[in-house]
Amino acid sequence: MAKNGPMLLRLSLGIVFFWFGFLKFFPGLSTAEEVAGKTIHVISFGLISPQPGMYILACWECAIGLGLLTKKFMVVVLGLMWVQMLGTLMPLVFFPGATWEGLLVPSLLGQYIIKNFVLITSGIMLGGTIYGRIVTTRKEAMEAARELKENPVTGI
Repeated sequence: MAKNGPMLLRLSLGIVFFWFGFLKFFPGLSTAEEVAGKTIHVISFGLISPQPGMYILACWECAIGLGLLTKKFMVVVLGLMWVQMLGTLMPLVFFPGATWEGLLVPSLLGQYIIKNFVLITSGIMLGGTIYGRIVTTRKEAMEAARELKENPVTGI
């Protein structure tokens, strides 16, 4: 899991972002279309209407997906992802009637939005692997520490 998990996480996130972004190019296919369009309209202070906003979001999400799938420009891709994810959380505040059924009881739309915390933390985890850092098992870490202790000059 430690060896293949980050790659599988990156690929699965890439597929999800590309797939959901691609759906937004076709009006009526994305379940998040209405709330996403309204949110873009609000956060752009009315400068971007919902339909053009959907095409912008579709391009943005597809770019994130392609970046994750190809592992190109990961710093930029993860930055775009986190900004986009921040936007996805906004309906919880802007449209509470649609996203909450009661105190701490999210509607189905609210649940759809709240699951984005998992995507955000997945991006954080991937961010930790960008510069060659690896996820290791406890056994591998202990062996590396033992090697460093035994050979302090040469290290690992």
